[in-house]
Amino acid sequence: MIEYRTRELKEERHETLEQMRALVQAAELAGRAMTEAENQRYKQLAARIAELDQLIDEREKLTAAAAAALRAGFMPKGEVLQGPETFSLVRLIQAQIDAKEGRPSPFRRCELEIETSRAIARATGREPRGFFVPITALLPAEQRGLVKGTPSAGGYLVGTELLSGQMVELLRSRALTIKAGATVLGGLVGDIDIPRQTAAGQAYWVAEGNAPTASQQAVDKISLSPKTVGAYTEISRKMLLQSSLDIEAFVRRDLANVVALAIDYAALHGTGQNNQPLGVANTSGIGSVVGGTNGAAPTWEHIVKLETEIAVDNADSGALAYMTNAKVAGKLKVTPKIGSFPSFVLEDDRLNGYPAYVTNQVRSDLTKGTGTNLSAIFFGNWSDLLIGTWGALDILVDPYSLGTSGGVRVVVFQDVDIAVRHPESFAVMLDALTA
Repeated sequence: MIEYRTRELKEERHETLEQMRALVQAAELAGRAMTEAENQRYKQLAARIAELDQLIDEREKLTAAAAAALRAGFMPKGEVLQGPETFSLVRLIQAQIDAKEGRPSPFRRCELEIETSRAIARATGREPRGFFVPITALLPAEQRGLVKGTPSAGGYLVGTELLSGQMVELLRSRALTIKAGATVLGGLVGDIDIPRQTAAGQAYWVAEGNAPTASQQAVDKISLSPKTVGAYTEISRKMLLQSSLDIEAFVRRDLANVVALAIDYAALHGTGQNNQPLGVANTSGIGSVVGGTNGAAPTWEHIVKLETEIAVDNADSGALAYMTNAKVAGKLKVTPKIGSFPSFVLEDDRLNGYPAYVTNQVRSDLTKGTGTNLSAIFFGNWSDLLIGTWGALDILVDPYSLGTSGGVRVVVFQDVDIAVRHPESFAVMLDALTA
């Protein structure tokens, strides 16, 4: 149970009550009324009881809020969040600056934020570099009352409560892999193994009286283990000194953006080496469409081949969509489908009827042979892309790197891993020439 330092207060309250009882009992045993001095002391003790009751009530509210933050991954709506105890990233960041610069009592206004961090640290058995923050503390205020998400992976993680709903809302407008339909598994604890069926049993035609040949399913697993991504944003010191709700919202959006972009890029191009997750482009077994020895300008034929790569493996279902960068999109908008026929490969943000997401997170600096500045084009069922997140954001404030300009660098760490449930669900062209 999370306890916000109420034990000492309750012990003092008990001792104070005992002193009050002792004063009354002493007078009763002597068969007299309490003296003026005893009455004065009794009133002092009664006043202290009232103070302690108020302090205990405040601490228990903080305890409940911190427990809810840990349990649900977001700060719930309600009385605790309507007053000064609203979870504030700006206040927490400013308190870290004050602590590093040696100001007295830097965390006196951050009781809720500090206790939430401690609660998460106790539950995860890990100490933060700075302070833990529930990831959905980055959500706008009106969204922080979302109900907990439900498992979206068909029950693969039995007994694990997932907070994917909030995580998706946080990242959706910034990470196009999630907008395209990637499955987010939030609130994970420890390494995760997800069963995966790799082969099905077979049916046989048999003669009367004969038994069918024995067959069985084949199963392996997808493993997810936390890998730490670090990203930072820079905020002016004067901005942090503002108490405006707009500034709070700005800081939330900025931190959410740096986290989202880092996860999004890893989902597409993560190498699986040097502590990176393995992204779609580097996953073994995905379909491949080759332009040429030194790359080639993308054509209608390449688009059809990407779809065919998936269809031949019976994986052409689900959240099917294309994803590429602005250079490829511009090229395909002026590339006729067939000859000089006035119909272009990319029209109305769709390729052959499927949504086409455009983001410069898709690389445009690939090389092949003598070809340079080549781009990628992805096609697939994005719901088969799994993005797992562990614990909470770890926020560390660095007031020194930008000291001469008066700025503050806020570094955000998040544990993430990425996997493709079925490689057959994706195909990619990695040598699209756009120049």
